[in-house]
Amino acid sequence: MVLRRDQRLRGRFVFDRLYQQGRRLHGQLMVLRTLPADPGLLRADPRDANPGSGRAAVVVSSKVHKRAVQRNRLRRLLHGHLQAVLRHPSEPAAGRWLLISLKPGSAEADPQALLGECSDLLAKAGLIP
Repeated sequence: MVLRRDQRLRGRFVFDRLYQQGRRLHGQLMVLRTLPADPGLLRADPRDANPGSGRAAVVVSSKVHKRAVQRNRLRRLLHGHLQAVLRHPSEPAAGRWLLISLKPGSAEADPQALLGECSDLLAKAGLIP
């Protein structure tokens, strides 16, 4: 499953800001970066109803797996999980940007372990109860 257009982070400046100033939470398989939404960094798009809403992205580098098919599979798995968080956001998650970066070796992990760690990191960040 893919995140809807209004739920996706886009643009180099957005990712640069998240990497430089985002709050980092480390797990064994991934790193979660969060930052309060800054709609000024997004390009104006008439299709975006609420540019200040919660958005997310998943980064899976070629260090995680050589094959793009496997990287895309991991990305879709995490997109499906994040979509549920962004569809019914709690108060803290409503105006936050999220970036999940998978670490090398996470491709060999069980999908349930990945989703469990993602939920744990989101809970540590205070984005889900």
